[in-house]
Amino acid sequence: MATAQHPQIGDDGGIRASDAERDNVVELLSEHTTSGRLTLAELEERVARAFEAKTRSELAALTTDLPAPVATPADRSPSNRKVTRWIVAMMGGASKRGRWRVAERLRVVAIMGGHDVDLRDAELESDDTTIVAVSIMGGSDIYVPDTVEVDVSGFSLMGGTDERGSSRAPRPGAPRIRIQVFDLMGGSTVWRLPEEARGKSLKEARKLAKQVG
Repeated sequence: MATAQHPQIGDDGGIRASDAERDNVVELLSEHTTSGRLTLAELEERVARAFEAKTRSELAALTTDLPAPVATPADRSPSNRKVTRWIVAMMGGASKRGRWRVAERLRVVAIMGGHDVDLRDAELESDDTTIVAVSIMGGSDIYVPDTVEVDVSGFSLMGGTDERGSSRAPRPGAPRIRIQVFDLMGGSTVWRLPEEARGKSLKEARKLAKQVG
């Protein structure tokens, strides 16, 4: 009598996935985000699909366009994009959007002006990122997905720092972004944007964030 054999992962794609396998895929996706292969928005989209996956084949589909896992964090392949460490403007401001690479420590300086710093499609150099925002007679708006962990601190003189948008809890194990804001005669705002705001303009994203919050 022939012995029944269990199908392999790739045989029919119907093998049910375990919680541990979902966690492994999420960890792998996070590694590829800090190596520049995935943006924050792409990470959060795939993580959501990973937690919803019922079978191993659904999990496998999330990493088919990514290389095999690296041995250690030191083996990460760097992104070809130049790392942004400073955003500076005097008597004006700038808008940093789209796919760009954020240094482990980013400094945002605005004198008599301000910046729009949109992290939704950014690549992170580290899964623990610090943004130091200094504004004199002005302020900056910083936009982050509500699925990442955000810590806001700092000091304002004749002004203030505001946190607006989604109040949803961050995803467990998500990258951490520490935002240190220092304002003089001005103020800055940190916006936590919901998934519904992905691909929207900043004006539309702020409107959706207020509705969710």
